[in-house]
Amino acid sequence: MMAAAAPEEPVSAPDTGSGGRRAALVINPVKSGTDDVRSAVERIAAEDGWDTPLVIETTEDDPGRGQARQALEAGVDLVIAAGGDGTVRCVAEELAGSDTLMALVPLGTGNLLARNLDIAVDDPGAAVDAAFRGTERKIDVVHVTLDRADTSHVFLVMAGLGFDAAIMSDTRDDLKDKVGWLAYVDAGIRNLPGRPTRVRVSVDGGEPFERHLRSVMGGNCGKIMGGLEIFPGAKIDDGLMDLMTVAPSGRLGWLGVLGNLFTRGRSKDPSVEYFQCHTAEVTLEEPLEVQLDGDPLGKAKHLTFEVKPYSLRLRMPFGYKDPAVVSEPLP
Repeated sequence: MMAAAAPEEPVSAPDTGSGGRRAALVINPVKSGTDDVRSAVERIAAEDGWDTPLVIETTEDDPGRGQARQALEAGVDLVIAAGGDGTVRCVAEELAGSDTLMALVPLGTGNLLARNLDIAVDDPGAAVDAAFRGTERKIDVVHVTLDRADTSHVFLVMAGLGFDAAIMSDTRDDLKDKVGWLAYVDAGIRNLPGRPTRVRVSVDGGEPFERHLRSVMGGNCGKIMGGLEIFPGAKIDDGLMDLMTVAPSGRLGWLGVLGNLFTRGRSKDPSVEYFQCHTAEVTLEEPLEVQLDGDPLGKAKHLTFEVKPYSLRLRMPFGYKDPAVVSEPLP
């Protein structure tokens, strides 16, 4: 494992509402609870002396990027992404590298970033309160380029190609509405059968190595649903990305993968390998499905990953932060 980069100062004082500042709410209108979120944003902005918020709805064709650019062009001080992981990722893609502060109100099924940062996933009012009155940290953002394209995408929690991406693309929306994250379990079971693909991997420009894999995953922080930590030691502000390769062997191979995950990587089973890096390059023998923070992006044969340390200003609740997620957790 590589030594983690020293984090920047993790905390800044919360805004107290000196007047003249404005927030933008980028909200997915099809999610439940949107009226409550709008009301909470308007109420807290008024209580803390902020100007009337700018409210911009996402669309099916634009899940957040254009709305985030509109907020930036309006010169707002805070952009609140209210929606699922896709909305959060698209807004972050535009805000990364800027000085504009971001917050999130989880309204989706997975809500992976919110779960990692202890942002309330079942209390939009509390999430809005933290958006205005919480603490701030600068976090890493990982840029991913597919098939040597001229532009990159970003992820905040995890990316994957192969088996895990197939789960995301094959999850039934109607089932998500009925049973929530258990819909991903259904998709996972249906995609368990399959054959490995020859993959060539290089980390930090080193000599490539080859594996026959079902999945390659990159992690910016470690937790998924149920608190399961699939990237042991991953922190969202350490300047590093964690890379995991998955190669189950034989009919019972997936049991070894699960054992490795539940023991936080302490299992000696060779079906799972971990690496930490600043950059990585993955070349596949045949195209596989790709996902970023749960968003299916189609298939690709070549991916590059690059960490941009401390490139997103993010608001989150005060209080203890799990050391499995951030550096220097606070009391």
